[in-house]
Amino acid sequence: MGHPLFWVGSCVSRVGRGESWGGFLRRVAVAKRRVLLVDDEVTVLLTMKAVLEISGFDVDTAASAMDAKRKLKLREYQMVITDMRMESDAAGREVIAAARTASYHPAVALLTAYPLADEDWQDMGADKMLVKPMQTMVLLRQIEKLLDTHSAKLARLASAASAGAKKAGSKKAAAQVKRGAKKLPAKKVVVKKPKRRRG
Repeated sequence: MGHPLFWVGSCVSRVGRGESWGGFLRRVAVAKRRVLLVDDEVTVLLTMKAVLEISGFDVDTAASAMDAKRKLKLREYQMVITDMRMESDAAGREVIAAARTASYHPAVALLTAYPLADEDWQDMGADKMLVKPMQTMVLLRQIEKLLDTHSAKLARLASAASAGAKKAGSKKAAAQVKRGAKKLPAKKVVVKKPKRRRG
């Protein structure tokens, strides 16, 4: 870990190759989204927290997996970014597992200085791997992209669940109508014969 993760001042002059820092922030910070940042290195926590807050995010921090799991139960987050190795080598895995069981389904990113194979971090349940150190603009763009794709994924799942519920409701209603129809007594149809005229 060692060095600070971001160098804000040195990145400002390079923003988007022509796009101003203020313009970029106005574009990405439409609404405050809550992020839980988990890392046992104070320098990383404070620097990332400052960068994300400047960019319009509401940021909570945790310095251990235990602290992160407690906060995941207390508040709802749109995204969780966690280091892999903290109080133990598996601490990051514990945070990811806790985030995955949260009822509000946050996006989850694994932050590490030791890149893993795609299948390894995906098997843990992470949506994205962020490798440190990373330039501020690159980080923000990756976070925005992950939040967008995760929101779209949740919307698709919600739509599918709603459609499934409506389909199940329609089948249930049809079954009830069918059962009700069986219970109704059949009406006798009486055909009246025309009277013959005497003549």
